This record gives sequence, C-alpha cells and structure tokens, in this order.
Amino acid sequence: MPRAGLTPDLVVDHALALIDADGPEALTLAAVALRAKVAAPSLYKHVPGGLGGLRRLIGIRVTGDLGATLDAAIAGLSGDAAIAALLRAYHGYATEYPNRYAALPQSPSSGDQQLIGASSALIGTIFKVLQGYGIADTEAVHAARTVRALSHGFASLVIAGAFQMSEDLTVTQDRLIGLLTSGLREWPGRA
Repeated sequence: MPRAGLTPDLVVDHALALIDADGPEALTLAAVALRAKVAAPSLYKHVPGGLGGLRRLIGIRVTGDLGATLDAAIAGLSGDAAIAALLRAYHGYATEYPNRYAALPQSPSSGDQQLIGASSALIGTIFKVLQGYGIADTEAVHAARTVRALSHGFASLVIAGAFQMSEDLTVTQDRLIGLLTSGLREWPGRA
C-alpha cells in the first residue's frame, strides 16, 4: 500500500530537488527514496516502471514547466516583442535550472501520449508566436525549428560555460534576437 501523503507528483518533486542539487547523473531510486524518507522498493508503488518511469515523469514535468514559462512570457505580445520574450524566457528557465534542463527530453517517444502532449504544448507556443509573422504551414515548421535551435543552442552553450570572453552575454542575446526577428520578417512564404 502506498505511503500516506506520498504521490507520484511528490516523488517527482523529490527527484527534481535531487537533480537541481546534484545533476541528472545523481538520479537513482535510492537517492530519491532517501529524500522522500521511504525505502527504495516502495517507490515502485508510486512510480510504475522504476527509474525509467521516474525519468519519464520528470520529462513530462520539465517539458510542461518550460512550456508554461514560455506561454506566460508571450502573453499579450506579438511579433518581435513575443519572439524576444520567448527567447529570454527560454534562456532564463534553462540557466536558472541547468540540471533540470539537461533532463528535458529533446524527442519524446512516439508512444508516450503525456510527453507528446507536453511537448506539443511547448512547441505550440512557438507556433503561436510565428502566426504574428504570417508564417504558416510547412514554413512554420521550418521557422519553429529555427527558433528552437537558436534557443536551445544559446542556452546550452551558456550553461556549458562556452562563452568565456568578457563581453556582456545579454548583448549577444540581443543580437541573436535581432537576427532572428529580422529573418522572420523576411521569411519565405509569409502570408
């Protein structure tokens, strides 16, 4: 019988606290159980599939959290302002939670409807911003990939400490946003 008060969401909370503190490689059922003050085998009652099931739930949570962050950032905005807000929010989330961001699944498995749903919502926010540029259909897919590649690439390089020169990273980010918004205004096939 599951421990009173312990739920799959609370197990994920403990796992994320562990990941935030020690990195994704520290994630084990034993470490999460220690944080939750339960025996490791009892986690199976709350998280079907053991460690793989827990990683799946973490992926769903992190994807959903990033999507909600982006959606909140673009609320009421369109065009260049929405793209700038989206990229800054993406970078902000990734750099505030670098270990959690490392646990973000970049490609959900085709059979996992919950993860696909969370991923679709996240990508849907990008498509919503692109509508403000009149980019739709196939061209919207190419534009969304461009936004995602720029967002993920910049955040990943910052997290890895790849930019060692003293120049201000916000200036670099502003330049990237300027390049992207300029490119989106000239995107092929705009309506």
